[in-house]
Amino acid sequence: MRVLGWLLLAVLGALAQGQVEDCPVCMTNRYTKCLPDGDGCTCTLQLSEKLGQPVNCSALTSKCWMMKNEMYRLKSGIGTRRKPTEHAMLDNDGIYDPDCMSDGTFRSKQCNGTSTCWCVNTAGVRRTDKADEDIECPEQPVSTFWFQIQLRHKPLNKEVDEMKLKKAIKDVFAAYQVDPGYIEKIEYHAEDRYITVDLKQNVTVPSPSDLATAAYYLEKDVKSNSLFSDQYNRSIQDDGVPFDGEKLSFEEAYVYYVDSKNPEFSMKRMTPGIIAVIVVICLAIVAGLVVLFFTRRKAAKAHIYQKAEGRELDEIQKQQLTT
Repeated sequence: MRVLGWLLLAVLGALAQGQVEDCPVCMTNRYTKCLPDGDGCTCTLQLSEKLGQPVNCSALTSKCWMMKNEMYRLKSGIGTRRKPTEHAMLDNDGIYDPDCMSDGTFRSKQCNGTSTCWCVNTAGVRRTDKADEDIECPEQPVSTFWFQIQLRHKPLNKEVDEMKLKKAIKDVFAAYQVDPGYIEKIEYHAEDRYITVDLKQNVTVPSPSDLATAAYYLEKDVKSNSLFSDQYNRSIQDDGVPFDGEKLSFEEAYVYYVDSKNPEFSMKRMTPGIIAVIVVICLAIVAGLVVLFFTRRKAAKAHIYQKAEGRELDEIQKQQLTT
């Protein structure tokens, strides 16, 4: 009976293993777990210890859900394949545990699980000072309509053909499901190997693209922390992008965000170092104005004295002539 029991467990285990293996890998999200669900499979992204979010593996997973999953993995001690040193995202806060809507977008008010809160834009980037829980944020996040992405490519063996480079960059963004209609401009700066790509929201483009998520995925790839499955047939860092007989890959990526409304930061946001620099500059300007004032005043007195001295000399000369 014991032998039959072991055999039965082995068969059931093999069947279960076979069912799991029948589920395809989620190509657009390496951190999902795909399991059989009726006639198909469901791929789920873990957002917390008790909360799993089903995702669509034919599209990129929203930035909000990916950030939440990253925080879950960090808190749980699950490897995130982070490099020791990373280029900071230019959102001044980096990763935090976001509060997401049911569709994966960011809520306008974020608190990172604490009593300190702030308002964010649609890209999840802080746009106000941090305050207490009573901070008032708009019902919908302020729209980020312009993403400026700066990429620095690794050295190439020959002079760059800008026309071919721009085509290669469009192919790069196509891998992140960005329609070319969102690419407003591509500029190349040969002296420092920087490529500047302007992505702007465009309601006339027939196929919608999540620019915030695309930029997030791209940045992760450049930092060798890809969110794509290893089986996905694209790799910016490992293999590079085919370009003019070579492979184009990147060593730096910076994302800048422009909102439909100006951010609402005060002087409190500035670090003591920046404030000190501003104070020194202001004092230097005041000192310069004071020196200029006294210099001009002294020059004016000297000019008056010279005029007075000239008049006295004229009077002396007149007296000598009369005598």
